[in-house]
Amino acid sequence: MPRPGPNLGADDTGCPILHVDMDAFYASVELRERPELKGTPVIIGAPGARGVVLSATYEARRFGVHSAMPMTRARRLCPQAVIIPPSRGKYSEVSRGVMEIFHTFTPEVEPIASDEAFLDVGGARKRLGPPAAIAEMIREQVVHEHGITCSVGVASSKFVAKLASQHCKPDGLLVVPVDQVVDFLHPLPVAALWGVGERTEQSLMRLGIKTVGDLARVPVATLERGLGQAAATHLAALAWGRDERPVTPHVPDKSIGAEETFTTDVDDPVKIRRELLRLSERVAARLRQGGHVGRTVSVKLRRADFSTISRSRSLHEPTDVAQILYATACELYAAAGLENVRLRLVGVRVENLRPADGATRQLGLGERETGWREAEQAMDRAVRRFGHDAVLPASLVSPPFDGIDP
Repeated sequence: MPRPGPNLGADDTGCPILHVDMDAFYASVELRERPELKGTPVIIGAPGARGVVLSATYEARRFGVHSAMPMTRARRLCPQAVIIPPSRGKYSEVSRGVMEIFHTFTPEVEPIASDEAFLDVGGARKRLGPPAAIAEMIREQVVHEHGITCSVGVASSKFVAKLASQHCKPDGLLVVPVDQVVDFLHPLPVAALWGVGERTEQSLMRLGIKTVGDLARVPVATLERGLGQAAATHLAALAWGRDERPVTPHVPDKSIGAEETFTTDVDDPVKIRRELLRLSERVAARLRQGGHVGRTVSVKLRRADFSTISRSRSLHEPTDVAQILYATACELYAAAGLENVRLRLVGVRVENLRPADGATRQLGLGERETGWREAEQAMDRAVRRFGHDAVLPASLVSPPFDGIDP
């Protein structure tokens, strides 16, 4: 089936499930630093005789190269490809940043790999708009913040959303309306169904079943004789688009952070510290919303050439106070020695989280019991009632006051 074009105008009513999948993830991350290779065959993998392909650009895939293939075979299929050894720490960093983007749209995020996740955006519709619009916002933010693309399937179920994202790769968006699920599924090869591996496909072929539509028209009792009851029931349901599994967030927060990619590179320390304040406010609000405090504060500083420096510091006591996060972030920024270096991105993150209810705080000599934390909790209440920008630090009011350095 040919790759469909954009269909933002499609009816996404009843389609709250998104499957977001990065395009050629490892290769895309590497090509950010080697833009001259874009549009050419590139393979990510150990170049030795026993190496395997971790990722390949779509130009290499046209020659039959795919992930998990032995590198020796990949080189025979595409001898002109550029081979880049993997740098796994870089991929983990980008993966964490992408997942962080997902969580800014909905807490209902189910990662299924480092480069893909299911999202249920049903609860975000009133705040952000219909699912297709949210999907497009996610795609734009991933490109803006990380310089890579993703494809998104929008559907009524996880199974159909995943098929849709595969169908619109690379850099695509596909909505499968509820009343078109069967039309979308039935022309597909039966191997497209979850649970149909090579052996099951061979069993179905012996029954004359080549497409999902063929399988849908076969009585379940006939399928049971060839596949067993559980597999037959499962595949029969999928063939008609029935998949009741919810999006299940299963990874607890290990850290909370926020990042911002500047529209143009910035080397003004005043502007960068102002952004660190904005990010510290966002992170602290998310900590309080989730009932967390954290002890380790880190900053991420990405230069214009995408090279990244991270610095961290552990506090004496865990906190959810923006002013403490901001003061620490500024100290880390100064210590990094990048105060006059052009930056593309800055980020603030808090790690070593624990429940706020169980955290105790030791007051300093003469220190008042109320202070920044109580003020920020009052800001939280104002934001919940009047909106995100209802209360801001004076230095974040746009345009900022002349001469004020946050």
